[in-house]
Amino acid sequence: MAKQYNWHRFADAGDPVTGEAVITVQEVNGKKICFTRFQGELYAFAHKCPHAGGIMSDGFIDDRGNVVCPLHRYKFSIRNGYNSSGEGFYLKTYPLEQREDGLYLGLEKSWLSW
Repeated sequence: MAKQYNWHRFADAGDPVTGEAVITVQEVNGKKICFTRFQGELYAFAHKCPHAGGIMSDGFIDDRGNVVCPLHRYKFSIRNGYNSSGEGFYLKTYPLEQREDGLYLGLEKSWLSW
């Protein structure tokens, strides 16, 4: 079964949200989400590292498009959350949509929200 999302507007149309390889944090529907741009594309991912809870906005984006956790230097693809340094963890990533009235982030529907 395909994932279903509740979509939340978090920025106006044309709002840059963040700079290239700069990690910013915004609260969307009560949840802290990290945002970055890499090669002109906007990406959204979890605020905390799945390994030890490091604050991902304190890390950095490497030249391959990985966010690097500030605690143990674990690397995660900003495109799909894959742990590219090989430890076996996955960082939560979020879908984004550009609409006429702004930018939207998709939060997965749970069975409680249907």
